[in-house]
Amino acid sequence: MNTDERIGGVLEAVATHIREQAAGYCESSGVPGYLAGVYHDGEQAIVAHGVANAVTGAPMRDDTGFLFGSVTKIMTTTLALQQVERGVIDLDERVIEYLPEFALTTPSAAERIRVRNLLTHTNGIDADFFCPDASGRGAVRRYVEELGRRCGALFGPDEYISYSNGGMTVAGRLLEVVTGTAYNDLLARDVYAPAGMDGSCTSAEDAILRSTAVGHFPDPATGAARRTDMFKLPDSMAPAGSTEIGSIGDLLAFGRTHLAHGVSPSGRRVLSRESVARMQSVSHDMATPNVPPIGVGWLLMPFGETTALCHSGASPGGVTVLVVVPEHDLVFAAFGNDPRALALHDQLLLWLLRQHLGVDVPELVSDTVPVSDLAPYAGTYRSTQLRVDVSVVDGQLEETMTFEPLDDEQERIFSRFAGGAFPFPPRRYVPIRDDLFAPVGMPLPAFTGYSRMVLVSYHGADGGRPTHRCAGGRMSRREPAS
Repeated sequence: MNTDERIGGVLEAVATHIREQAAGYCESSGVPGYLAGVYHDGEQAIVAHGVANAVTGAPMRDDTGFLFGSVTKIMTTTLALQQVERGVIDLDERVIEYLPEFALTTPSAAERIRVRNLLTHTNGIDADFFCPDASGRGAVRRYVEELGRRCGALFGPDEYISYSNGGMTVAGRLLEVVTGTAYNDLLARDVYAPAGMDGSCTSAEDAILRSTAVGHFPDPATGAARRTDMFKLPDSMAPAGSTEIGSIGDLLAFGRTHLAHGVSPSGRRVLSRESVARMQSVSHDMATPNVPPIGVGWLLMPFGETTALCHSGASPGGVTVLVVVPEHDLVFAAFGNDPRALALHDQLLLWLLRQHLGVDVPELVSDTVPVSDLAPYAGTYRSTQLRVDVSVVDGQLEETMTFEPLDDEQERIFSRFAGGAFPFPPRRYVPIRDDLFAPVGMPLPAFTGYSRMVLVSYHGADGGRPTHRCAGGRMSRREPAS
């Protein structure tokens, strides 16, 4: 376990705290390994703890690679803004003007979606858990082809924010068409290279030549970490984050590029100052605690009066987070090779904000308001491959979630991605106020950090009943009453 050579006195204490917290958390929770890095005010520290692979015992190292997961979406957005700067793409133009083959099963839905809707998660594409099993240079093209035959829309453009793997993957295909370059090649050339992400790659074949972490899942019976049998998702979702691999140092370099108004640590300009500002400005706000305002790509997560640019990423048995705090010249990046590490990400982020930076971070939800009638929320809500049945039980909402795969291929991919976690056990929720609910047993302070995303909100109105449910930033649509 080492720290970056640029570490100074101030960050030495930060690194010590992270090291101690990682060791204690991993020991108590069973998470096999953890990586974290902090850049602040010209200094940088990286901490590695535990093992990268519980089967082989390979240690986590400062330069160990891991799957970025959906943090890649900020890189895809960066690529798109580069093309906007060059006059190749107009964010307000309809997607079909660049990508005529883009279609959805909902009539006229695709024709209404504009490029900016792809990058702001306001497109309504109902394809979050859709991933064709395709590899190689034609994989992203195949995604868009199958999307038009198999997936529809949850809502119209700009109605809501709903985290969209489909939208980012369509954006990646659009980039391939307008540049004539395969997505992975474009990423390596126009983001990895100028940002100084020297250890990053886009394939397992390259990753195997270096120290690379693999994911793990807690055994349902014992809680012990069990290594995943699936390293990554198929190539077809590369622009949304299925294939990209790199180190903590690489993520810090990328975060520092956005911190420095588009100039990488090596001095190369990756984006214009105007593009960076656009990405960091609010483009849509649903005004609900569980869905942060969205910029272009970035989630603009409020912590009191301070805004942090955030994005997390999931891979099979792994969780990543990248946070940029422009007001305080800080970047935080972390990876854990077990989903339980997400709680440690949250814990460390709040410590950095409160103790290290001295930010006043009040509780996001400080009290509750009684809700007299829960019946309007009951019903069945659906999105592609996911059904949620909501009922009222003992003065609480009970959710039963069912995975409904489109075919055997999708069942195989997502069952492995989730570590065989299907079926999901029922979960209970208590009201915080009208249209906002929290998991039973979680104290209100728990929602101040990234865990605010586990709150469930309801939206829209149809005869006094909500039309949409939002959990984890993802919308599902209510089925009409029979």
